[in-house]
Amino acid sequence: MIAVTGATGQLGRLVIEHLLKGLDASQIVAIVRNPEKASDLKTLGIQVRTADYSAPEALKAALTGVEKLLLISSSEVGQRVVQHQNVIDAAQHAGVNLLAYTSLLKVDDSPLMLATEHKETESYLLQSGVGFVLLRNGWYTENYLASIGPALENDGFIGSAQTGRISSAAREDYAEAAARILLSDVPQTGRVYDLAGDESYTLAELCALVSTESGKNIPYIDLPQDEFSAALKQAGLPSPLADMLADSDAGAAQGALFDDSKTLSQVLGHPTRSLRDQVRASL
Repeated sequence: MIAVTGATGQLGRLVIEHLLKGLDASQIVAIVRNPEKASDLKTLGIQVRTADYSAPEALKAALTGVEKLLLISSSEVGQRVVQHQNVIDAAQHAGVNLLAYTSLLKVDDSPLMLATEHKETESYLLQSGVGFVLLRNGWYTENYLASIGPALENDGFIGSAQTGRISSAAREDYAEAAARILLSDVPQTGRVYDLAGDESYTLAELCALVSTESGKNIPYIDLPQDEFSAALKQAGLPSPLADMLADSDAGAAQGALFDDSKTLSQVLGHPTRSLRDQVRASL
C-alpha cells in the first residue's frame, strides 16, 4: 500500500490521480484531516484515513499496513518540524519501508527562510532509520501565476527577485514525479532528487510573456524586499505568508530558485510543462 498525507490538498490530489494510473485504488491510502473533503476519493475505492500532523497516535493508526508513504510538507510554517517528526515517528512505528518527503530545491545551500524547517526535517529523517527518498521540489509556477490577475488589474507585476532566474514547474509535474518514484521498481532508498522545470525565466521575462499573451502591457516592478512584503500585506495577505513570499523572491535574486539539471523531466520521461502553456491556461 502507498499512503499520501495531505491527500485533499492541491498536490496530494494530483499525486493520487497519477498513482491510480499504476495502482489499484484499494492499495492507496489517503490520509486527511477532514474526511468530508475526501468523499470523492472514498467513492473511487481509495482508503481514507483520518489523521492530523499534530496527532501522533492517529498517525500511527493511519499508517498501519503502509509500505510506502509520501509525506507532503505541512503548510503551517513554524510548526512543521514537530509535525513532520510526528509523521516520521509514526512511519517508523508502522514499519513503513520508504518515506518520500517533499523538501526544498538545493536545501543545503538555500538562503530561503523556508529552508530551515526542511533541513531540520531531513536531518531527523536521516537519523530515524526509516528508508527515505528526498523530493526537493523547486518553486511552483502557480505561485507566480496567482499574481497575474492582480497584475492585469493594476497594470504591473510586483516582486523582489531582481534579475534572478527561476526554474519553476507546474504542480502537476511535481505530482507526477512523486507518483512515478513511489511506483518505481528501482530501489529509491537514499536517493535525493533536486526537481525543477526545464525552463528558467526572470520575472521581467514572465511579464513580457504575460503581456504578449494577454495583449496588455504588464511591466515588472522590482521592489526592495521590505516594500514588497508591505505591499502584499496591504493587499490582504497574512503577515507570515507575505514575509515568506518576499523572502523567497529575495532568495530568487540570489539564484535559490534556479536549477538547470533537468532532473524533473528525466524522472517524468517527458519535458516539463512549458511556461507559455501555463500562462495561457491561467489567462
